Amino acid sequence: MWCKNCNLETNETHCPVCNTPTSEEIPIEIFFCDECKIPILNLTNAIDKGICPVCGNQTRYLSSDLRPVFPEERLLLASLLNKNPTDLMQQSIWSVNNRYFIDGKPIAFPNKTFTETDTKNISEKISKYSDLIDYTYFTKNITDFIKANQSRFSYLKEEASNFIRETANNFEEENIVISFSGGKDSTVTTDLVTKALSNPSLVHIFGNTTLEFPTTLDYSKRFRNDHPLAIFQIAKNEDQDFFDVCKDIGPPARMMRWCCSMFKTGPISRIINSLYRNQQILTFYGIRKSESVSRSKYNRIEENTESVKIQQQTVASPIFFWKDLDVWLYILTEKLDFNFAYRLGYDRVGCWCCPNNNQHSQFLSQIYLPEESKKWRSFLIDFAREIGKPDPETYIDEGKWKARQGGNGLASAKDVKIRFTNCTTEENAKIYQLLKPYSDDLINMFVPFGKIAPELGQKIIQETIILDRSTNVPILSIQPFDQSDFDYAVKIKAMNIINHEDLQRMVAYQIKKYNACRKCLKCESICRQGAISIVGDSYYIDPEKCIGCKKCMNAKFLRGGCMMDKYLRTK
Repeated sequence: MWCKNCNLETNETHCPVCNTPTSEEIPIEIFFCDECKIPILNLTNAIDKGICPVCGNQTRYLSSDLRPVFPEERLLLASLLNKNPTDLMQQSIWSVNNRYFIDGKPIAFPNKTFTETDTKNISEKISKYSDLIDYTYFTKNITDFIKANQSRFSYLKEEASNFIRETANNFEEENIVISFSGGKDSTVTTDLVTKALSNPSLVHIFGNTTLEFPTTLDYSKRFRNDHPLAIFQIAKNEDQDFFDVCKDIGPPARMMRWCCSMFKTGPISRIINSLYRNQQILTFYGIRKSESVSRSKYNRIEENTESVKIQQQTVASPIFFWKDLDVWLYILTEKLDFNFAYRLGYDRVGCWCCPNNNQHSQFLSQIYLPEESKKWRSFLIDFAREIGKPDPETYIDEGKWKARQGGNGLASAKDVKIRFTNCTTEENAKIYQLLKPYSDDLINMFVPFGKIAPELGQKIIQETIILDRSTNVPILSIQPFDQSDFDYAVKIKAMNIINHEDLQRMVAYQIKKYNACRKCLKCESICRQGAISIVGDSYYIDPEKCIGCKKCMNAKFLRGGCMMDKYLRTK
């Protein structure tokens, strides 16, 4: 534990000096030894801070974080610097963001380097000089780096292992899961958890988003071969095509990443539900605080129902406070296999077309995934034209598409607009527009409200009654309705309750789902009972499993009652 006020390390939850709450995060700075040409991770208050553990010489502050630059990336770097590639093979090179440190000397690249450089020319140079890739000096440099940071490695491993064992004590061993993404963080987390629990047979779930780097798929295959005892489950959305969904509701943007729910969280929740039904599980994730602003707000153990994407799981992050360099220290010390994309220069691997990817990542993809990159850019330009952008190519190339919000310009935006009229003959009754015919699928949307009782309704008007679960008192009346303004309509009346407007608000949420559902699978992830499923084109709620918790109709979990409201709402 650490007191930020006193810059003091302690075992107490409150500082023994100033009595303020302490943090698990211990401040680390990265220094550089010009003699050994290696980075060194130092505690900010260490007695030997600034002294190289290998040669004993004075070191200097270098950066807040770093990653190693592998020989494969050095070919690219040599091209950008107009250097002989063999020169860079014999130097200590580390990087953070767009800044490289060559033997401790910084060289920064502005973003325009990655937007204006001829990627085809770079690709040809890399191919021409690929035989010059040499790991001799790199291996020696990494050996010295590992030796100098041995105490940091020992601390990281021991602390994370203790955290894993203490957290796992609250769960049955068969209810422990490891989230495997194919990235460096999940690689380290997998190794830590497996070793800490001495269990090579733990369940691993790999969410194949269908947009993975080829190197990620290759690595996942190698991992499965190298860990034959691990239970390796692949979660994949076989029903949806990414580009088809993009055409319908627009490409994902930074604030509208529908792809995560549809192609990752949703399929993973299906795997979890099939394995564990409604049991609570513990999932170890490779989430780190320093990765992004949003992740810095997470907790190391997250079980808050408003924060956890899949309600059935408690999420724990053993490497939550680690830096990038800590992750690489662990991988290189333990000699773990890892995703080849990192050797090419990617600082993170996920979906190759993610709107969160920076200019550097996009630049690399233009070199190593040229066909995919061309297809994606062409699609984005066509999309920009369709929504009326006067300068589609500039809009795309400057990354403005990543900041878009809502469904402006999309024909599908109308699907989330709730249109209704108040019934003039019955109090507390509303007539809602439907975008498709009234059906049993619509009635099924009302299972969370209570018991479906069609037998109690007036048959001549096809009325269905919904009964309160605990009292069996009728609370809703549903019937198809002819309304001149709407092609299809339903009349829904609230009965025997005080807050009929609150009830009608949740009714409107279900109408919105009926009209706008794109099988995003978010509702499946929210329901910890496994009552909600997308079967074909139908949204189905199992009345035998539903307990009426109404989380699927709660704005805390679904803003506007349906994820499509976020992606298609217009101003």
